[in-house]
Amino acid sequence: MSRDSRLYDLVQILRDGRLHTAAELARACGVSVRTIWRDMAMMAATGLPVTGGRGLGYILRAPLMLPPTMFTVDEIDALATGLRLVEETDPARARAARALRHKIATLLPQAGIDPPPPAEG
Repeated sequence: MSRDSRLYDLVQILRDGRLHTAAELARACGVSVRTIWRDMAMMAATGLPVTGGRGLGYILRAPLMLPPTMFTVDEIDALATGLRLVEETDPARARAARALRHKIATLLPQAGIDPPPPAEG
């Protein structure tokens, strides 16, 4: 796992607002506790609202909003496939699935998702 991927994963774990020990974070990321200590120091130095320390644990002091567009190609494909399936099989949720597919196609044109056809009146 690259350092960037690990840092992203650490932020995602910390977003739950709970205190996490370095050992817990190290297990989740498959690295040493020492690596977590360095990562947390680097994250705090760059301005992320991470507080805590060795022996105490780490927590995000403030909510952190990350862009929702950080998807892999496979994730986008799975999402689009699932939404199409909902449109076809669940009349109660078809409209919502169509709207979500439209939003994804608009926000992530590079993903290659075709926007749904206009809703029939």
